[in-house]
Amino acid sequence: MPMPHQVQMQVIKRRIDGKDGSDRIRELRAILAELPGYRNGPYADIRKWVNAEIERSRVRSRVVHRDSLAVRREGVAQVALVGPPNAGKSSLLQALSNIQIKTGDYPFTTLRPIPALTRIHGVLIQLVEIPGLISGAAEDRGGGRALLGVLRGADAIVYCHDASAPPDAFEDVRAEVAAAGIEKPSLLVATKLDDAGAGEREVLERLRSAAPGLPVIGVSVLDDERLDALRDEIWNLTGLIRVFTRRPGSGETDPLALHVHATVQDVAASLHGELADATVGARIWGDSVRFAGQRVGRDHRVADGDVVEVLT
Repeated sequence: MPMPHQVQMQVIKRRIDGKDGSDRIRELRAILAELPGYRNGPYADIRKWVNAEIERSRVRSRVVHRDSLAVRREGVAQVALVGPPNAGKSSLLQALSNIQIKTGDYPFTTLRPIPALTRIHGVLIQLVEIPGLISGAAEDRGGGRALLGVLRGADAIVYCHDASAPPDAFEDVRAEVAAAGIEKPSLLVATKLDDAGAGEREVLERLRSAAPGLPVIGVSVLDDERLDALRDEIWNLTGLIRVFTRRPGSGETDPLALHVHATVQDVAASLHGELADATVGARIWGDSVRFAGQRVGRDHRVADGDVVEVLT
């Protein structure tokens, strides 16, 4: 008796996580050989997905060369950490994600984009550290075009700036991003706040003056409360909402990340494609309804924090 198809998909994704090229294709073929040979239903859909993933992996292995800076997307959103050299990006990435990376008090310690997953409000967000950008990056100085290309694919930007440094280097980075025509939801983080000589208020006001209209927050990798506040700000940048789903008769809930205008049908589609067609509505506990457990139709718009029980 095969395991439930939702569990099977989770197992498959765990097995191929982190594998690329021939290793990924080899693992996908092994998975395909193990799957039941059903022609219809959820397991047939899984076989189609695995076959499509094999083909995508073949194409990717042909077109991606060793000097490529492409970053494979993971999680529900990708947020880039951007700033001048030695702005504290690596230490911040390590503090937010627990990834172990090389850090140093000298420029250009990081030479390639470094991705890492972090869990924010129960869902996985991918953070990507972009190596230090310098003046002229948009004209390819320091390999800037490739780095800006990675940034262009992100959903949001966290600008990082050493709190003890003058704002000139940050202004140069922001100018290069603008020159490349990149516009994303953004905020500015004053890093190493515990090492700044000036008072915190003075540091943040100086940066707010240098970046009018851009939210500014100060952090120290030694201060858990400040890191939690930054996680909240990063979540806000994604523009996503969290919806919790549960099966009928079950008290357990699982978080989903959806766009702000998501409906019950979108919730069902996130669980399984066939469920989106089969759903007739849902029972909801949360801000989008007048009373707990209210039954709504498939076009009902959900709200952040709603608990949704999809009905078919």
